Parts: sequence; structure tokens; C-alpha cells
Amino acid sequence: MIRAYPIFRVLALALLLTPLLAVAETAEFPGRKIYPDVSVITLAHFKARRHEVLVVDVRSAYEYQTLHITGAINIPLADERFAGRLANLRAENAKDIIVYCNGKTCMKSYKAARKCAEANISNVYAYDAGIMDWARAYPGAAELLGEMLGDPGKLISKDDFSRRLLDPGAFGERVASSNAYVLDVRDSFQRDALGLFPGRERRVVLDNSEKLDRYIYQGLREGREFLIYDAAGKQVRWLQYYLESKGVHKYYFMAGGARAYYKEMTDEFLAR
Repeated sequence: MIRAYPIFRVLALALLLTPLLAVAETAEFPGRKIYPDVSVITLAHFKARRHEVLVVDVRSAYEYQTLHITGAINIPLADERFAGRLANLRAENAKDIIVYCNGKTCMKSYKAARKCAEANISNVYAYDAGIMDWARAYPGAAELLGEMLGDPGKLISKDDFSRRLLDPGAFGERVASSNAYVLDVRDSFQRDALGLFPGRERRVVLDNSEKLDRYIYQGLREGREFLIYDAAGKQVRWLQYYLESKGVHKYYFMAGGARAYYKEMTDEFLAR
């Protein structure tokens, strides 16, 4: 009988587990397979190095203002000057740069890191676990609506968000059968000439807090429900924090946003 020494057992087990761990990592972080050339940093490693690096939030200004890592600066990936602004940041400081976005299925951190590499901006890493994992793990180092988060219980759960979603058909029926305030919060470049509900909806970009507040206060004063949609059902996740902070409790979002609405219309047409 061949005797298996402990060290060989460990090595054999490691060889067996390596493919399984790689599959698990790919499932949890799908972007790592899509962007294999991008260097990533883990949550724990990032926390340990936070005061040694420059932290850049590459999401929209609205998402950043809602929830961000304390000390992070906001340079949206969508900004046409993104590469130039990062190059200026690098010229001013030799520290490593960490870029991040919403979470494990968000590709913006990878895209930002790759864009930096293409612009010859060195030592840029993607923190791809995202803001939500950071806020849950280190609430004392995250800011929600301009104040320290402190308690991760303030974060809105996926279940609480899901309870506010209506599929496009149900959303449309509710628009037709109620006197709700209907808000189209898509960015200007995402809109068509007409909205989804002409004559019923009001348009406001989320960065225009003055106009948004005006609609909110008017709706609250009249006791009306809010029915809100965006481009793909992503932006409203952050709007929910703002609505709750303003005391709005009667509101629903369109699941999947305008994209899902058009898809449902197309599917119904093709099924005829």
C-alpha cells in the first residue's frame, strides 16, 4: 500500500479544489472572466490599504451623492473627459488608484480600469465587490445622503426594493386607473421624443434635485402616489433612498424600466 504523506494530501486537495474555486469566483464576479487583463483588489485588501490609495467612484453623480465610500472622489465613467481627468489625477499623485462601482455584476469598474490602461495610466485596480459590500462591512467608512452611514441596517434590502416593483403591464394599468404622479427620471440622452405615458408623466433628471423636490412636495401635499420609471430599472434603486428620506411612502417603480416596457410591447406584437 502506498503511504500518503500529509504534505502530499494537502497538495492533492489543492489541485482538486483549484478548478472549483475558479468556477465559484467566476460565478460571483462574472466581470473577471470578461476583463481578465484588469487587476482587481479584494474588499479586505482594499480596507487595509484605504489610506494609502486614491479612491475613485466611477458611477453617476447621483449614485455617488446617495451612497459612496468616505473620501472617494467622483469621476463618472460616462464623462467624456474621464481618461483626461484620471491622467491629471495620476500626474498629481503617484499613489495606486482604486476604481469602484455598484457591485459584483456592475462592469463599470473593469471598464474604467481598462480605459486607464489604454491611456497609459498605471497602477489602477478595480474594486469589483462594489459599494454595497463595502457599506455593509464598513458602515463607518461610507456616506449615505451626505452623512456617515454608521448602521448597515439603513441600507435598503433587495426584498424591500423588490416590493416596490411593478412589471410594465401592471405599471401601465396603474397609470391609467389612478391619479398618481408619473415621473420619467431617465437621463436626457436616454429619452425618446415622447415618453411612455404622454400627457400623464413629468420628466426630471435625478441630478435636478430642485425640480424633483418640487414634484415630491406637491405629491405629498396632495396625498398622491408616485409611479416612477427609468431606463433599465437601475437608477430607481438609488432614488428609493431619497424618497424615504423625504417621507414618501406611496410609490412604485417599473421593473426593468423603459427597456422592459418596450420589450414587453415587442413580445406582444410578435405573438399576434
